[in-house]
Amino acid sequence: MAIRNIRVMGDPILEKVCKEVKEMTPRTQELIDDMFETMYEANGVGLAAPQVGVLKRIVVIDVTGEDPIVLINPRIMETSGEQTGGEGCLSVPGKSGIVTRPNYVKVKAYDRDMNPIELEGMELLARAFCHEIDHLDGHLYVEKVEGELSDVEEEA
Repeated sequence: MAIRNIRVMGDPILEKVCKEVKEMTPRTQELIDDMFETMYEANGVGLAAPQVGVLKRIVVIDVTGEDPIVLINPRIMETSGEQTGGEGCLSVPGKSGIVTRPNYVKVKAYDRDMNPIELEGMELLARAFCHEIDHLDGHLYVEKVEGELSDVEEEA
């Protein structure tokens, strides 16, 4: 496993639409492992493949630090409710902004063994599903920010 460089806003790869994963390969398994390692190292709760320079529809999420989720070719099937809160992104370091997202999200995807899965998320997990899936279509959360981006206080 390896920590990969996280692409930052302004990198054209973050604006591209990712390609579907057709089959699981050892190289794709390695990418998933590297994405988790990179996300944890950066203290993130989610990471999409384009953020490490790979145009594949793969997302990793772990909002608790104990429940890693892999989504391959994810699609949002259902949403409800609304939540407004602060959001940040590993590709927009040192900044955060207020974003309104659904409070409930249901996604369909494949797991790392290419088995179909359906997952439901509320609150932070719902926000993470939407945020990371947006990356796969070339969108950053800054497009949805209400008002201005603000500087994040660095933790000591």
